[in-house]
Amino acid sequence: MPFSALGLSALTSANGFTLWHYRTDDLRAAVLAPGYFAPASAQLLPGDIVIVQASDSTALVPIRGGTLVGGGVTVDGSGGAPTLLRSATLVADLDLAANATPRAIELDIVGELLFEGEVLDAGATITGPIAQVTFTLLTSAGSDAAAPQTVAVAAGRAGATFAVPPPGGGYRLRAVETADPTLFALSPPFAVTFPPKLLAEAGGRLLTESGGLLLL
Repeated sequence: MPFSALGLSALTSANGFTLWHYRTDDLRAAVLAPGYFAPASAQLLPGDIVIVQASDSTALVPIRGGTLVGGGVTVDGSGGAPTLLRSATLVADLDLAANATPRAIELDIVGELLFEGEVLDAGATITGPIAQVTFTLLTSAGSDAAAPQTVAVAAGRAGATFAVPPPGGGYRLRAVETADPTLFALSPPFAVTFPPKLLAEAGGRLLTESGGLLLL
């Protein structure tokens, strides 16, 4: 009979070596014939040992190159089948020691009235081992309204200054840990308004700064 893959099973494997068990109704001589284990060439490697339980004997057979087998050692010439117990209990205990290290970035509150041309002070309170923070002024669309600024953290504080952008809404400040961009803080949206204008009075009429008549 030809080789049967149903009769082959791996018993144990370690360090590139595998111990196999093969049960067949063929004679031991047929199993030792060249090319018998060729269908199992992808599994059997040189140096592996196969416990062959043939119809006439039980033998330990080494695998050579190209799935050729050696002469092996006959364990039992009577053909009695040995009892092989394949069971194992693996117990693994893992102890992991860890220390929690808090890290946080808390942005200062942005002033309520911002006018174009003024200076916007961006500040943040830093908790934990954070060396540098990158501040960015964002538009309502999420793009940069000014070039990002990377500053060092000193005494738990970090800060940067930006020129107040043109009037509009939805501006935000973002502070990011430079070494770990996943840690960041984002301010609530804020608006930039036009600066206040002065009115003048002439002949019982209100005039704008440019001298134009203000109609009410």
